[in-house]
Amino acid sequence: MSHILAGEGEKVLLMGNEAIARAALEAGICVATAYPGTPSTEIIETLSEVAGKCGIYVEWSINEKVAFETAYAAAITGVRSITAMKHVGVNVAADILMSSAYSGVKEGFVVVSADDPGEHSSQNEQDNRWYGLLAHIPVIEPSSARDSYYLTKEAFELSSRYEHPVILRTTTRVSHTRQPVELTGDVPSEKKCKGVFDKNYERWVLVPANARKQKTRMMKIWEAIRRNEGREPFIRVWNPGRSKVVIASGISYSHAEEALRLLDALNDVTLIKVSLPVPLPPAPITTVLKDAKEVLIIEELDPVVETQVKDIAVDEGLSVKIHGKNMIPENGELSIDRVFEPVAKFIGRETLPPWQSIGEVKTEPPIPPRPPVLCAGCPHRSTYYIVKTALNKAGIRNTVFTGDIGCYTLGYQKPFETQMTCFEMGGSLGIAHGFGKVLENTVIAVIGDSTFFHAGIPPVLNIVYNDSKVIPLILDNSTTAMTGHQPHPGTGITAMGLRTTAILPEKILEQAGFKTIVINPLRVKESIELLTQAFKEYLKGERIAIVSRMRCALEVARDARRKQVVLPIYTIIEDKCTGCMACANLTACPAIIVPAGSKKPIILEELCNGCGLCASICPYKAITVKNTPSPEWERLW
Repeated sequence: MSHILAGEGEKVLLMGNEAIARAALEAGICVATAYPGTPSTEIIETLSEVAGKCGIYVEWSINEKVAFETAYAAAITGVRSITAMKHVGVNVAADILMSSAYSGVKEGFVVVSADDPGEHSSQNEQDNRWYGLLAHIPVIEPSSARDSYYLTKEAFELSSRYEHPVILRTTTRVSHTRQPVELTGDVPSEKKCKGVFDKNYERWVLVPANARKQKTRMMKIWEAIRRNEGREPFIRVWNPGRSKVVIASGISYSHAEEALRLLDALNDVTLIKVSLPVPLPPAPITTVLKDAKEVLIIEELDPVVETQVKDIAVDEGLSVKIHGKNMIPENGELSIDRVFEPVAKFIGRETLPPWQSIGEVKTEPPIPPRPPVLCAGCPHRSTYYIVKTALNKAGIRNTVFTGDIGCYTLGYQKPFETQMTCFEMGGSLGIAHGFGKVLENTVIAVIGDSTFFHAGIPPVLNIVYNDSKVIPLILDNSTTAMTGHQPHPGTGITAMGLRTTAILPEKILEQAGFKTIVINPLRVKESIELLTQAFKEYLKGERIAIVSRMRCALEVARDARRKQVVLPIYTIIEDKCTGCMACANLTACPAIIVPAGSKKPIILEELCNGCGLCASICPYKAITVKNTPSPEWERLW
């Protein structure tokens, strides 16, 4: 990570999230917190890798609410801080977010909301600029990775100037695109990392009498930002005085500028780049609208800027035709392909893009669909097989499985079908409890270890408190796998690599009142027998929970390479194989394929991670270990 600590004047290639991290370091932060969530994760990953060298504190928090509170606490004592989360994570932190605007801060505090237009890795594509309007917190929106670097520093200055939180809204493309960035400052060697808490009860204790006063204070700040911040770099105007105006916010500006350049029309319109969409400063917009006859507003997702521009036009009594979501798509992320034609139409040029769309690619034979699948050796695959087999042996039919957010959500696919709902972090347990009150079916709530710590503990307690027969199933692969293997409270490792207390889910479940069965899915037959007996006890009235513990296959494979440990590699003995396809049909393992023209499966040795599930399933004992694994291979799991 030496490029993150490069010196002033150097030009370095930075991902958008790395640019935010570097800018935060230059701004003098001492505290950085987050819960991992794509597309925000690399901000804290970057900071955690240089924390020791820079003398800052970095934390993977248990959830976004706690992350926000931790960083906010630093900011109200006068220590600059940053917290980062994906867009849906802001929902988890919304309570403290709203209150933080009332009380404000003593030093710069930036909240990164990494939105995900197009739902690349999310259950929705909400536009979190609305949170700024709702909470009266300014929102700064960069248009590129390079812009992220400059505007993050501006965000800290804005926050310090008004003693107010600031939201930095990025999107997937901004977060994950790389650009050369010329560094305009150095990481300070000295910074304020110890704060002083001012015991100002009226400001920090939001009982109703104090909250009313603090809202008045907040609204004065809000109005001051609207009145004073309509300047560069928050608002930039090119070619003022034109009758046609294009206003673009965030990454949409990059698409709008490119479209106008391709149309050779950059000088034909007034172009406004909005980097402060919330609150939109009215003064520069009013000045431009007075000369305009027609306006096109380009922004990703909701009409946040459009709504404010229309309000400004009405308030100022200006007669101007304003286009927005009537021409620009409201769903999905924007691109030059989606922006070019509306821009061309707006400036009166009915022309096609200067490139030809490749359209649908057709091949012969057709390329088969490639949906995401659980990795070869994934412990969740074995767990699902074990649980469903044990349910069948215990005589339990028509089980309802509620699901959660994680790699294991892929269990909704055949042959597993063990995720029948998926709404939000921790939702499997809450939804299961509701089902338990209205369904006759056995209900199993499937949740991962990191997600259990994040949002699963309150609903687990609610299940016991309100006497529901739900069976929690904790899939413990000893990491936060889906977002890149970050640690969590169950791992005993902090974001900064320090050893700490490991908290085991089964201890929490046992204290809550569950009889908890811990299985190792590497031992398939033993686990089936354990769960079969547990399910029989459940039918007799026992309150049971299950923890399935086996490390993520990707981490095991990585450690095996580093430690030169040989894992088992399985192979199918053709003479014994009958072609029953049980190994393929019951595991859906990507290492097992059926070659064209063959009626028998084979195992791709380069993909096999040696979990042995297929060998446990094969009724003809046709699957066996081909190589000689290291004696200690099983300990890696």
